[in-house]
Amino acid sequence: QVQLVESGGGLVQAGGSLRLSCAASGRAFSRRAMGWFRQAPGKERELVAGISWSGAVIWYADSMKGRVTISRDNAKNTVYLQMNSLKPEDTDVYYCAAKYSDYDVVVREFDYWGQGTQVTVSS
Repeated sequence: QVQLVESGGGLVQAGGSLRLSCAASGRAFSRRAMGWFRQAPGKERELVAGISWSGAVIWYADSMKGRVTISRDNAKNTVYLQMNSLKPEDTDVYYCAAKYSDYDVVVREFDYWGQGTQVTVSS
C-alpha cells in the first residue's frame, strides 16, 4: 500500500551537510505522519525526527536537535531531513518511516519503512 524510497546518503566529512529525501508512493500521503530513524550495527533503531501530516508539529531527538531539520512537501509526496554539522558518530543507516494518522500529530510507532540510505561521516 505504501512504498518509501530514501536517497541522498553518502560520504561526508565531519562538519559537513547532507540532505536526505524520502519519496513515498500510495494514496493519502497528506494524512501520514512521517519520521526519520537511524541505526548502527549492534544498536537499536533510534527515532531522529518526526513530522505531522501538515508539518505543524515537529519532534527531534536530543542527540541531533539543533543540527537537523525535518520538512515535507505533500505536493511531491516527499519528506526531507536536512543534516548539518555532521559528526562521525552520526554514521548510520537512515530510514524513512510512515504511519497513517487521524490527527495532525507526530507519532512514535510506524507501519511502513524504506530500505535505508547509508550516511558515513569521516573525521
